[in-house]
Amino acid sequence: MTKLQKIFLGLFLVLLAGLVYLEATKPAPVNWFPSYNNQDKIPLGTVVLYDLLKENLDQSLSEIKNTPYENLQDSTLQGSYLFINDYINFDNDELDKVYQWTEKGNTVFISANTIGQNLLDTLKLETKINYLVNSIKTEPLLDLTNKNFRKSQSYHIPRNFTVKNFSKIDTVTQTVLGFSESFSEVKTIQDSLPNFIKAPVGKGSFYLHLQPEAFSNYFLLTNDFASYSLNALSYLPKNQSVYWDKEYKTGKRINISPLYVLLKNKYFKWAYYFVLIGVLLFVLFEGKRKQRSIPIVTPPKNRTYEYTRTISGMYLDKKDYHAVAKKQAALFFEYIRINLRIPTEQLNNRFFKAVASKSGNTEEDTKKLFTFIEKVTHQQNTSKEELQKLYNDIKAFKNKFDGKS
Repeated sequence: MTKLQKIFLGLFLVLLAGLVYLEATKPAPVNWFPSYNNQDKIPLGTVVLYDLLKENLDQSLSEIKNTPYENLQDSTLQGSYLFINDYINFDNDELDKVYQWTEKGNTVFISANTIGQNLLDTLKLETKINYLVNSIKTEPLLDLTNKNFRKSQSYHIPRNFTVKNFSKIDTVTQTVLGFSESFSEVKTIQDSLPNFIKAPVGKGSFYLHLQPEAFSNYFLLTNDFASYSLNALSYLPKNQSVYWDKEYKTGKRINISPLYVLLKNKYFKWAYYFVLIGVLLFVLFEGKRKQRSIPIVTPPKNRTYEYTRTISGMYLDKKDYHAVAKKQAALFFEYIRINLRIPTEQLNNRFFKAVASKSGNTEEDTKKLFTFIEKVTHQQNTSKEELQKLYNDIKAFKNKFDGKS
């Protein structure tokens, strides 16, 4: 490496180290990922709600890490099942299990921006997005219908979140528990559509809520908004177990990479990248100078076929059919020894029976073939017709053994 190359390399490494330092020391941006995981402290995590439930509810609270289909196989399970995520979409088998469990007198509480169409169809519901024509963003405005839960001012989330409402419900059996609206200086919460309903099913009920952000860390730590979340959850039956779902979570913790621990920490991550860049530079500057071309070695060709063809041609040119027949017979005996694993020293009835059973030929055809071979090899001269017959008989024998006929 020349002196100039060393200078450029040193400057590059200094610049790279400076960039790594700036990246590592700058404040991390706010993570608005819709996790809804009860271990996440990011704005849209649910660690605050989970802690509040443990403190304020008398019911025992349990985390459920497997799917509802697996969990509800236990017929003794009773209580309230709590689903909070950006989307909840049960498959048909799972929905049947959840529906049957609810019919028995249990409760399912779902808060999600998107609820699976199969569940909406089952409960005869339709949803639509609520937006303002004159605005490019929608800020949710929430409230509950119960006058005991309502305050003088509705709950306004000053963030651009999707606002959804139920555009169609069964007003005979289903009860509206809350409203939502896209915040505007002109419209009020009274102009809004329902976003929180109770749908009775058998002896139990579904509670469906379309604004999961209302149960996030961000919402509960804003002013006194926690009262909305706890009041919404107060509809859950008292003195029952509450099951917190961890399967339907966008922020579900799944460790699928051996580099997970290394890349999770930003300092380790940048150190790892620095090592990779250093290895790349080493290959570029050192590998190029030391690399040598690898000579191409041509493998030897298989000339067995050409050799055999030449030798057989010599015999045929001399019309020495007898010699060719003896060679053909010798190769056939070797074929019997290798493929059928039968010794060929004695050609007797025991030998014919063994060859016939292993080759798929009849004992009569086998005996005829070897009798003809013995006749040809022991006579003084062999005609061209006899040689052709010997070839055809051996070929027919092999074809039966190979399953071609």
